[in-house]
Amino acid sequence: MTNLSYSNFNFKITHRDSSSNARIGLLKTPHGTIETPNYIFCGTKASIKNVAPAQMLEAQTDIILANTYHLMLQPGEDLIERMGGLHKFMQWNKPMLTDSGGFQVFSMGHGSPTDEIKGRAQGHVNKSLLEISEEGAVFRSYIDGKKITLTPESSMNIQRKLGADLLMQFDECTSYNDSKEYTAKAMEMSMRWGDRCLKQFERHDNGAQGLYGIVQGGIYEDLRRTSAEYTKDRSFFGTALGGCLGGTDEEMRGIVEWSMPYVHPDRPVHFLGIGRMKDVFTFVRMGIDTFDCVIPTRLARHGVAFVKGASGETINLKNARYRNDPDPLDADNTISASTDFSKAYLHHLLKAKELLGLQLIANHNVATINRLMRDVRLAIKSGTLDDLEKEWIVE
Repeated sequence: MTNLSYSNFNFKITHRDSSSNARIGLLKTPHGTIETPNYIFCGTKASIKNVAPAQMLEAQTDIILANTYHLMLQPGEDLIERMGGLHKFMQWNKPMLTDSGGFQVFSMGHGSPTDEIKGRAQGHVNKSLLEISEEGAVFRSYIDGKKITLTPESSMNIQRKLGADLLMQFDECTSYNDSKEYTAKAMEMSMRWGDRCLKQFERHDNGAQGLYGIVQGGIYEDLRRTSAEYTKDRSFFGTALGGCLGGTDEEMRGIVEWSMPYVHPDRPVHFLGIGRMKDVFTFVRMGIDTFDCVIPTRLARHGVAFVKGASGETINLKNARYRNDPDPLDADNTISASTDFSKAYLHHLLKAKELLGLQLIANHNVATINRLMRDVRLAIKSGTLDDLEKEWIVE
């Protein structure tokens, strides 16, 4: 069994909420220390969609992620390594995370990833996944159809070359429709894959990266406990909650409740793929330290803006009601995209199919989520999280 020390990494809990499991932490990486809870923005193909790195900094972003599966196919991890790694390639000199490619194993086998997380899909519909075995996953590239095998070892090698600070173990994410028997077998295999990831990580460990273990087990309480205890007993730097998270908000809360008592209490805990504003309040109270989700930039591409106190968290700027609205998106949000442009102008840009509209809304959404996280951290410190939620969330 490995015994990794992560000498250039640290997670220190600096404050605990008296009325919940919410906590403030300092997460140290070679590219800087961030305060948690925090939000990791998705730069899937080494690019935050419609937002340049300088704009991410203007919006006070602390950390971003990139996707192993997509980058191994285009442009390839070897090229990125020759270019100095993701930080230099992207011109981003703050902390970064990469996923393992395991989520793509899941999504290719089950169709829409979002549908599967929410329990809506109807089974295995995507045939680009050819095989999942003890060795790893075999699939065809969506770019050229080439057959590719991704294993725990190759995932670690690819992530090492990409050069992000925080890495994820390789795992299989089961679907809402899979049986408990299948889910258990997949979880057990993911645990064996986790051990292989740790061994491969240790072979090349130079202090530049930290590895997270992932809690699987689908919608089954006993499996979640088993998987959480596994991550606690291994020398991962951090813990991530992943896989199928149920068909309702209640099921998702249950899965986190089943997992959190058994993860390592002193390690950072990341929630994979979850990040609505109301989710932040729900799961920060349960001890989650970081979130990631595509929705801030994805919603922006549909003309939808996050707005503090808006019903359902967002407004759709394509709606006719904004055609004559002179007000900006948020006068208190400190960045130009939020304060300088009227909703009428943004409505016009969307109707005219001008790309600037999508860019401005994406900038605003990122800044809004960052503002939310800053407010959440202050509220945990002052014991006012309940009051803050009432300001931000209106159903």
